[in-house]
Amino acid sequence: MNARVLHVVGTRPNFVKAAPVVAALEAAGCAQALVHTGQHYDERMSEVFFRQLGLPRPDADLGVGSGSHARQTADLLVALEAELTARAPRLVVVYGDVNSTLAAALVAAKLGVPVAHVEAGLRSFDMAMPEEVNRRLVDQLADLLFVTSPEAVGHLAREGVDIGRVHFVGNPMIDTLLGHVGLFDPAAARAAHGLPERYAVVTLHRPANVDDPEAARAAAGVLAEAARHLDLAVPLHPRGRAALSAAGLADAPGVHLLEPLGYIEFMSLVRGAAAVITDSGGVQEETTVLGVPCLTLRTTTERPVTVTHGTNRLVTHGELIPALRKVLDGANTLPADGPPLWDGRTGPRIADIVTQWLEHHD
Repeated sequence: MNARVLHVVGTRPNFVKAAPVVAALEAAGCAQALVHTGQHYDERMSEVFFRQLGLPRPDADLGVGSGSHARQTADLLVALEAELTARAPRLVVVYGDVNSTLAAALVAAKLGVPVAHVEAGLRSFDMAMPEEVNRRLVDQLADLLFVTSPEAVGHLAREGVDIGRVHFVGNPMIDTLLGHVGLFDPAAARAAHGLPERYAVVTLHRPANVDDPEAARAAAGVLAEAARHLDLAVPLHPRGRAALSAAGLADAPGVHLLEPLGYIEFMSLVRGAAAVITDSGGVQEETTVLGVPCLTLRTTTERPVTVTHGTNRLVTHGELIPALRKVLDGANTLPADGPPLWDGRTGPRIADIVTQWLEHHD
């Protein structure tokens, strides 16, 4: 039997967002299929997440792999067209803002298959970010738009999206976090990587920080300075590892370069950290809920709710060390309340809307 709902995932953040939605639709008895594009193809960046998050084995693994944005997106378009044509779903669900997300939405729209976008309406207003291009285009193609925070509704309205298609449901990444928080073991994570009791976690992968050699040198320099204040645990994507290692980060005292980690291992490190330095959108959200001070090495964020309701602060290279000193001196005040609807029930809310939509569109 063809699945009524087809989920398309391709990267680690997609898996974390999809897991609670897939589980809730399964509980509702909805026939569904899961397609993994293989955009993240390393076992440590892909397979381990399926195991740890309880996601079902993909019904198809397209194995697209890496490449330039144009080549990767072109390969995704060809592979996903064949998959959607063969499976004929009633609804395609896409997650986040990666190339797999855009390709799946574009293929579905061309084939006349409705699209649901989980994490719609986020805006950094920085069109130099490939993710910003992707998310804006997907939101114009989507029939159902599931948003994580109230300001996203306003962004979509200003762009002419029919607000009747927009649903404020909360954040599925937080469903996954709250569902696994009992498994996060900071002491075991510290021991596994030879870290002292006080340390920071660093994740950098955006082109603005790692692709350009000059930017990578600047990032490596300020991180080496940060490591004079406390040890840094730095799990890196392969591309970021090569760039930052070439810039000298691997030789800096106090820097622990780590291979990509599974979800439980990574979140265990984050939960026990004195601070997190990142350019990742998802990590901004996870630290907000865990109450861990987060310094985001960017000038914009598509998740401003992590600043207004969370522990996050945007910093430049020049601002990072003073901001880190404030965190280590205990100058940060944790917010009393988290963002609205980040309560672990987003997956069921999305499932309810999807099943009702299917009833009216069969």
